[in-house]
Amino acid sequence: MNEIVGSHDLLMITLDTLRYDAAVMEEMNCPNLCGGGHWELRHTPGSFTYAAHHAFFGGFLPTPATTDKSEHVRLFHSKNTGLKTHPYTWQFDSTDLVSGLQAEDYRTVCIGGVIFFTKKVPLAKVLPGYFQESYWRMAFGVTNPRSTEHQVNHAIKLLQNTDQAQRLFLFMNVSAIHGPNHYFVPGAKVDSVETQRAALRYADGELGRLFQAFRERERPVFCMVFSDHGTAYGEDGYHGHRLAHEVVWNVPYREFIL
Repeated sequence: MNEIVGSHDLLMITLDTLRYDAAVMEEMNCPNLCGGGHWELRHTPGSFTYAAHHAFFGGFLPTPATTDKSEHVRLFHSKNTGLKTHPYTWQFDSTDLVSGLQAEDYRTVCIGGVIFFTKKVPLAKVLPGYFQESYWRMAFGVTNPRSTEHQVNHAIKLLQNTDQAQRLFLFMNVSAIHGPNHYFVPGAKVDSVETQRAALRYADGELGRLFQAFRERERPVFCMVFSDHGTAYGEDGYHGHRLAHEVVWNVPYREFIL
């Protein structure tokens, strides 16, 4: 990461509420997200959006689901914590990753999705408040079946109006996979693993346009795509998230260069 930060644009996408099992079952149907590899199983640092994203912006991305600590190499870490860091880890001298990148002349931009990015109430201003620029529209939210299309359209416009020489850190919280997602399967009345899989296929199709727009910029792009948490659809009697169950804690993770 010490070679990537400064030489690459950075793109971080959270596929809100995507379960690991649903992601794996749809790998063959997601050429944009999985065309170059497979989902990695990781553990989220938080069981719901607000908690997980606080950790992400602090540099604590989902942890590899392995007991071998040598594989737990973090991409980012704050300086002077007293904790041992790997030589590959990029360290920032601030309270959070976003302001750390800003100090390295990155333009930091957030395109929100779920309720915690709406900026409608003080609590919903905290996460987007990390960024120099943040955007949310009703069309980006969970009630719009074309939300990812609208988010990607907005992101592409921003890219077109960003100087090629400007370093860019773009964060997008994709809301489509979060409930309600039953409308992605005609006739479905309730959310399920199947309707979440359909929502993922939809999101993948739209994200391909964003990836292409990034490829057209003058510098390469380091892309991190992962879920913030999963959700339960009745497993062991549980429903939803903000609870301790493996379908919530197990999340898909990918990183690649565009």
